[in-house]
Amino acid sequence: MRFALQCLAASAFLLILSCAALAEVYSGDATVIGNRRSYRIRAGESLVEVARRFDLGYQEMVAANPGIDPFAPGSGISVTIPTEWIVPASLKWGGIVINLSEMRLYYSFSFKGARLIASFPIGIGDEGKDTPVGTFRVIQKIENPSWYVPQSVKMEKPELPDVVPPGPDNPLGTHAMRLSERTILIHGTNKPWGVGRRVSHGCIRLYPEDIPRLYRLVAVGTPVTIVMEPVKVGERNGRVFAEVHDDRSSSAENIEAAVTLLNENILQDRISTKKLLRAIMEKKGVPVDISR
Repeated sequence: MRFALQCLAASAFLLILSCAALAEVYSGDATVIGNRRSYRIRAGESLVEVARRFDLGYQEMVAANPGIDPFAPGSGISVTIPTEWIVPASLKWGGIVINLSEMRLYYSFSFKGARLIASFPIGIGDEGKDTPVGTFRVIQKIENPSWYVPQSVKMEKPELPDVVPPGPDNPLGTHAMRLSERTILIHGTNKPWGVGRRVSHGCIRLYPEDIPRLYRLVAVGTPVTIVMEPVKVGERNGRVFAEVHDDRSSSAENIEAAVTLLNENILQDRISTKKLLRAIMEKKGVPVDISR
């Protein structure tokens, strides 16, 4: 009986891991997760396709590979695959954090005493239709959702019907989770090129292959915190790292944010000011070693 229960627990854990892949599951005790790698572009590939292959958003790939044409990078060229992140300071256990600055979602959860983190790239609200910042919770989960076209969208595209039924033409994709800000959903998409871009009317979009995995992991009532954290700091193997994203913040604001985070984590005496300033100026969106 005990062996059967152990097998059942192991099977459940494997199910959790399969639900979170392609987004990998990482240890919740780390402040820097994942590992950066390189990839050689194949003939005819764009960074858009490569980003999706590695479960990254468009902007993540572009920021990590400055100077490379995202649509015609060139066959055989080596590019950085930025599958390494600093965990947002606002991430709390048992909750979701959506960092608009990096267009990425983090979900922390516990299983059999282990603290785990899953992360997914997202598309967010376009300028003037910004995804709201604040603290919310998941109040409803919907499989094969119908899209009730908002009046604001109907004004832009009057040819749309009042309701788009489930199917390949539905912009909500196969699964949706409604937040307590009822007009905001975390959902799939029928336009995966929009992941990693500011293209929505405020909702949060995931790749079609990612949304069912997140959907199975998240329960109704899960807290969701939406933030703008263009600067993050963390440490790994005794080294201090900073990650800076190119959103709408000024360099002065990013310096102030970095200093605050370093002080809060008692890391200020372990860093090179020159390296920190370079990271803030370059804004590559990847963890950069700023240790002395």
